[in-house]
Amino acid sequence: MNEANYVIGVDYGTDSVRSVLVDAANGNEISSAVFLYPRWQKGLYCNPAKNQFRQHPLDYIEGLIHTIKACLQKSGDPAIAQKIRSISVDTTGSTPIAVDGHGVPLSLKPGFEENPNAMFVLWKDHTAIKEANEINAHAEKFETDYLQYSGGIYSSEWFWSKLLHVLREDRAVRNGIYSWAEQCDWLPFLLCGETDVKQMKRSRCAAGHKALWAEEFGGLPPEEFFASLDPLLKGFRARLFDETYTSAVAAGKLSAEWAEKLGLTTDVWVGVGAFDAHMGAVGGQIKPYFVSKVIGTSTCDMVVIPKAEMEGKLVKGICGQVDGSIIPDLIGLEAGQSAFGDVYAWFKNLISWPLNNLLAQSTLIDPATAQALKEELESKIISTLSEQAAALGDGDYHEIAVDWLNGRRTPIQNQELKGAITGLNLGTDAPSLFRALAEATCFGAKSIIECYKEQDIPVHGIIGIGGVAKKSPYVMQMMADILEMPILIHRFEHTCALGAAMFAAVIAGVYPNVEAAMDAMGTGFEKEYQPNRKKQKMYREHYQQYLALGRYIEKYNKKDVKPYLS
Repeated sequence: MNEANYVIGVDYGTDSVRSVLVDAANGNEISSAVFLYPRWQKGLYCNPAKNQFRQHPLDYIEGLIHTIKACLQKSGDPAIAQKIRSISVDTTGSTPIAVDGHGVPLSLKPGFEENPNAMFVLWKDHTAIKEANEINAHAEKFETDYLQYSGGIYSSEWFWSKLLHVLREDRAVRNGIYSWAEQCDWLPFLLCGETDVKQMKRSRCAAGHKALWAEEFGGLPPEEFFASLDPLLKGFRARLFDETYTSAVAAGKLSAEWAEKLGLTTDVWVGVGAFDAHMGAVGGQIKPYFVSKVIGTSTCDMVVIPKAEMEGKLVKGICGQVDGSIIPDLIGLEAGQSAFGDVYAWFKNLISWPLNNLLAQSTLIDPATAQALKEELESKIISTLSEQAAALGDGDYHEIAVDWLNGRRTPIQNQELKGAITGLNLGTDAPSLFRALAEATCFGAKSIIECYKEQDIPVHGIIGIGGVAKKSPYVMQMMADILEMPILIHRFEHTCALGAAMFAAVIAGVYPNVEAAMDAMGTGFEKEYQPNRKKQKMYREHYQQYLALGRYIEKYNKKDVKPYLS
């Protein structure tokens, strides 16, 4: 480490992309930049009423160029571009797209520019619920259980269900598609200037958790599995992949075209990509049997376990167990909640209806003042609700909520489920409702911990990372109280990007392995929330009410069950 070594971690989130320029010697942030996806901000290609959420690849490309060039400029060192050793990328997932034989997304080709089915199908797109249900029923017909490493159940948020849905829905895409690629696989492929989709290095993380890939199967399930599910899938397996790679492997070097676009050199290594939560777990310095909880719009709950200690164990109801998906040579487990911060965002939007619909019509203030007032009030809603909810007494209160506003990811995914609130009365106010929603999201977190524990996966503690973990003491203290265990909050603000930077340092040869990179570049923890034992009895009782309400919602969600009142 005698000479300067700098690396870049690129973190693609739901709303924006962030790049972080990091000193590989110690993990110190040199500079960072963020880019909001302009088409996504306008709501293009999305239809929330249909659970359709699509993103245009140009949002990703423009964001990549903007943020990396901004990082270089902000560094204050005119020569820093010559010192960048490597880049690694994390993305949301499963977020796949239809590509041609050269790996070009169809939405970048003439005739598909405005076609939502030619866009990236974002992780939270649930248009493929029917297809996921068919995959689950179909898997029962085979002697080999191809869902055994995916928690025993397949999700509408994942690779194959989304592919089948798009093929069924769109003849033009069906005629133009050659292969199907995850965002985290396509971006390194793009940066390396590759032009043969068969040469795309596929992420072990994405393939194992979302695409039914397993070493034990020799790769993906056989052609028969897919062709007998629907003839539209015939031949796709052969155009996908057998091999997968951990993110400690290089995808290649930066192409001349992309070196020029980014202001870098062709000596820069590009790492194999992975999902944000998996790299975030590394950035947050995950350790065996601690849950790394990435808390943002949704959550991902990651655990790593030595292989020998997972021998013969198959964990049901989660989002998979994959060798090397987080740290090479450790088994990575993934669970999560389909909505966490999104629950608070929904409530904020709900109670902001007058601000969004009436304030601009005011005859008392001018439009500029109205807009400024709207922005000021919106910026204070969640923090003020948190303060007032925290000030409420701990005596008996009746409001109980279920957090399935975007379906349930874990335990046992079911994206058809809906949220619910009960116990309302004329004394219920906004802080009371917010408290119930916050409690519900924390109960959702508890149900995941219980899912692990019930299957002999001990949980020793929680590592909280992400926006909610850093910015909401009220929610994090409540979570510690409900989980009845301490929660460590990681110091680094952009933990997923830091994790990507750690992988970048490994593929550049700065460190021999991921563990060494974590030790050297990890920035430690800034806070620890300890559970308040005085609240234990209350939250245990409320958790049972949460479970009971959930059972009721789940029962009457079934299409063959009629509610009592009709």
